[in-house]
Formats: sequence, structure tokens, C-alpha cells
Amino acid sequence: MLTESIEYLKNSDEVWKTSIIGGVLLLFSFLLIPLFLVWGYVIRVLDRTSHGNDEAPVFEEWSELTIDGAKAFVILLAYSLVPMVVGGILVGSVWFATGGTPGSIGAAGFVLAGLITLALFVTVAYVTPAALANFAETKRIGAGFDFETLRPVLSSGTYAARWLLAFGIVLVGSFVSGILNAVPFLGTVLGAIVAFYALVAAYYVIGHTWQDLHPIPVEETGGEPSPERSAI
Repeated sequence: MLTESIEYLKNSDEVWKTSIIGGVLLLFSFLLIPLFLVWGYVIRVLDRTSHGNDEAPVFEEWSELTIDGAKAFVILLAYSLVPMVVGGILVGSVWFATGGTPGSIGAAGFVLAGLITLALFVTVAYVTPAALANFAETKRIGAGFDFETLRPVLSSGTYAARWLLAFGIVLVGSFVSGILNAVPFLGTVLGAIVAFYALVAAYYVIGHTWQDLHPIPVEETGGEPSPERSAI
């Protein structure tokens, strides 16, 4: 599946156009709307691949992309708040318990708090791709937190193995992007394009994993959102 994921965008007729647009949007993701568009595209990738459609989408129907991306961002934000809040509480508790001057016991407390927070971040990183895949199926934010549906997928060895593959793709993409960023301007743009390409390849893996573990009837739309799906 690694080869297929890497060639997913490459085999598209508009690979350069899509990759450049995605990279530029990532560069301006701090403005939020471009970030929503990127995640909207990822949701479209998940929607198609989870239906067995391997034709890469293009950037079109921008308002729909923005709305879907904004909903996906809400799901991501909600999950990411858990380790941040819990970590803040744990560190704060150790700080107050030691009076701000921790000895060996306090240091151990900070290390433990850090390890728990790190474990929570890893857990969130593990859960969110499946949550987004379930959201892509229904377009309902609540689907991202439907643990009754998510639990059997998340506990599967197949999901764990392919999540590691997807994570590895993003990690390598980030590494290459970081190297390119050392080159002023052009390197930054190329780095963003590589990061976008890697993100799409990773979610290609997640989409097909969702299809294997949580089969969705293939609609005549070929993986595009069906009219009857709720927009809430």
C-alpha cells in the first residue's frame, strides 16, 4: 500500500496543480481558511478512498471544502484539547504541590506528568484519523466522536499497522520538508508542497483502511458525498 499511496496524487491528471495549490494553502494555514481548505481536501480524499475510488480529487467546490474542513478542524481541536488540558492540570498540580521548588520527588512528578501527556498526545494522534474517516462518511461532527463505531476499528491490528505506515509517511514528508525549508522562499514553497503530498498519501492509507475495516456501500457518485447525507 506504500507504493499506491505515494502514486495516488502522482497518477492524477492535475498532480502539479493540486499539489501546488495544497502547498500554498499550507503555507498560509495560519489564516485558518486555507487550513480549512486543506482539511476539506483531506476529507474528500477519505470519502473517495473509503468507497474504493482511487481517483484523486481536485480543488473545486471551494465552499463545500471550507465547510467540511472547518468541521474536521473542530474534531481535531476537540481531541487535541484533551492532552493539553490534562497535561496542564498535571503539571500545575505538581508545581503547586512542590511550591515551585521541586526536589527529587517533584522532578519525578514532572517527568510522570510529561509521560502521561505524551501518551495522551500519541493516543489522540492514533484516534483522530479514524475519527475523520467516520466523519467523512456522514459529514456529521458527532461521527468523529462515535466511539461505538470507532472502537472495533481502533482495536484492530490492521488499523494499528497501517496507522504506523501513514504516520511514517507524514514523518518522512516532514523531514524532507524541513530540509527544503533551509532554502529561502523556493525551498519553503517546495517544502509545503512535499508536506501536503505526504499528508494526502497518508490519508489515502487511512481511507483504504477504513474501507477494509468498516465497509461502506459504493454509491453511484463514486465516493462523492451523496445528497441525502446530513450537513450537520
